[in-house]
Amino acid sequence: MPVEGTWDLSISTPIGRIKAAVELLRTEGALTGLAHGAGEEVPLNGLVLEGDRLTWKQAITKPVRLNLAFDVTVDGDTLAGTSKAGRLPASKVTGRRRTVRTATEH
Repeated sequence: MPVEGTWDLSISTPIGRIKAAVELLRTEGALTGLAHGAGEEVPLNGLVLEGDRLTWKQAITKPVRLNLAFDVTVDGDTLAGTSKAGRLPASKVTGRRRTVRTATEH
């Protein structure tokens, strides 16, 4: 199943739950993406899909400057895995793909 779409993520960190959104799309056959959260938009780097395993890296500046490495497993319209920031413990990540409502689903 394709992973393209917008995913709403919840990341359980030691300082609380962080909500973010990730947009995944295919451009000229390559998987690309952007993350949105805490008032910033950042590109996803090193995005790799192998089977149902999706990995990527991203840098954030809010709430603090961190380089994050994500490793999740996609199962249909849900995903689960971890996000790791340097030597900090891994944080649990869960996500759900946003569904697009058609014009007949009012």
